[in-house]
Amino acid sequence: METARRRWTFKMTPVRGLFLLIALIALAIVLVRLVLGLGATTNLNDQWPWGFWISFDVLIGVALAGGGYGIALIVYVLRRDGFYPIARSAMLTSLLGYVIVVLGLLIEVGQWFNFYQPFISWGHHSVLFEVFWCISMYTLIQVLEFCEIATEKIFRGAHGLLKAIMPVLLVIGITLPTLHQSSLGGLYYEMIGKLDALWWSPLLPPFFLLSSFLVGPAMIVLETALSARVTKHVVPLPVLRGLVRISAVALLIYFIAKIGDLLVAGELGGAFAGTFASNMFLLELGLGCLVPLLLFFGGACAKRGGLILYGICVVAGVVMNRFNVVMTGMGEYLNRAGGQYFPSWTEFVVSAGLVCIACLIYLFIVENFNIVGEPGHGEEQSRQEGKFVTD
Repeated sequence: METARRRWTFKMTPVRGLFLLIALIALAIVLVRLVLGLGATTNLNDQWPWGFWISFDVLIGVALAGGGYGIALIVYVLRRDGFYPIARSAMLTSLLGYVIVVLGLLIEVGQWFNFYQPFISWGHHSVLFEVFWCISMYTLIQVLEFCEIATEKIFRGAHGLLKAIMPVLLVIGITLPTLHQSSLGGLYYEMIGKLDALWWSPLLPPFFLLSSFLVGPAMIVLETALSARVTKHVVPLPVLRGLVRISAVALLIYFIAKIGDLLVAGELGGAFAGTFASNMFLLELGLGCLVPLLLFFGGACAKRGGLILYGICVVAGVVMNRFNVVMTGMGEYLNRAGGQYFPSWTEFVVSAGLVCIACLIYLFIVENFNIVGEPGHGEEQSRQEGKFVTD
């Protein structure tokens, strides 16, 4: 009985208490939203049907959770075994990111009680239909992948089966994100004449896909730096450098492609028009591309502080890009119809609450399952057993 009581641990601290308070307030607002509708809890209107929740909880959440499939590709397809120590934490961060996305979709959909309709009413020609199915299936795949880790401690009888099917799950788990990451860009590709030319492009699908891949390693660098304060597990510097090297190469390709696309379209001059949209575009490109590239090629990423700064800039750049596409880039068109939109305080609180919930779940799992372990512990044993860890 005493052993059973000690089986699960969760150390409550002032910070975790604050997270819990924000989460509870957010859940109360969500309950009001589900009962009374979007109008009672948001500033959305007929001209602005998509706002802060779609940009933050869905588009940004999907992008920042891209570290899962990226690390799976690097470790299990490209066989870069040096990144094995961060595979499990990347998988967990990605899973929790998609949980936020799914919850965000449920909260954002007007008639949330019809959430099941895409499962029985197939809109084959709808981009959103494909996004819904891919995100739903990928979240399920990630849950199954995490179960392979969880069954090391609970329901151990299923561990062998899950380990046996892990290669199949990994292949599916790498494939699905490439579909919905690019499809989210394809969704805004359809906004011809509505989305500002600084962001609209026939290359939006590959831009969204590439940015989700390059931000994955940057997000993992930040996540490992933050979790190290709690778990006391410090990821070796060469591993983080390797991650940033991969991210920087993809970021350079992304930056060159963005500039080239604007040149071909004849829209590069619009970036210096001095408007709010053009200034936001320059800030996005400068903070999210130029600064991290200078950090990397200037040698600042040789130290842990430089790596963390690189991660902050890249993550901030991708966050700005998604906000700009959803809100800044569409603002002029949507405001023509007389609609004005700025998120209400409840929208900010709900989004913050979802992040707090994810953080609390992450901390609980890390404290009770072998996600980070001791440096070097568990990885070699797993390889000797032929274990596949997840993305």
